[in-house]
Amino acid sequence: RAALDRATVLLSMTKGGKRIDNAWGSGGGQQSVKHLVKEIDMLLKEYLLSGDVLEAERCLQELEVPHFHHELVYEAVVMVLESTGEKTFKMILDLLKSLWRSSVITMDQMKRGYERVYCEIPDINLDVPHSYSVLERFVEECFQAGIISKPLRDLCPSR
Repeated sequence: RAALDRATVLLSMTKGGKRIDNAWGSGGGQQSVKHLVKEIDMLLKEYLLSGDVLEAERCLQELEVPHFHHELVYEAVVMVLESTGEKTFKMILDLLKSLWRSSVITMDQMKRGYERVYCEIPDINLDVPHSYSVLERFVEECFQAGIISKPLRDLCPSR
């Protein structure tokens, strides 16, 4: 109750909201979607080079856009589909597993990311042959790792 009373006083002060924004910093919601997509893409590419899961997690949290984490899931899965070899497959699986276990990515954001991939897989398959089979295998691995639910796994499109 004391915190709410204090917040009411601060917000009712002249330009109080502006002062609070400056004190706490402006959130990631102030950034354009285009900029956020670019940041997430760079974060994933840097992760694939370094293999540092904790750094990737820190960078994602610094973006301050938990409502946009589905973009990371989407981009990560697309990277798996576009890659050749097992290295990207395993690294992205490890990253998603870590972000899931640390609750950085919520169930809702994970689901939204996968559903976006499911919707766009026909187009992705035009550019990346065999993407359906790679997606099925990746989704199954994610299900086995506890990252996604059975209903989400069962929604995975197949050829």
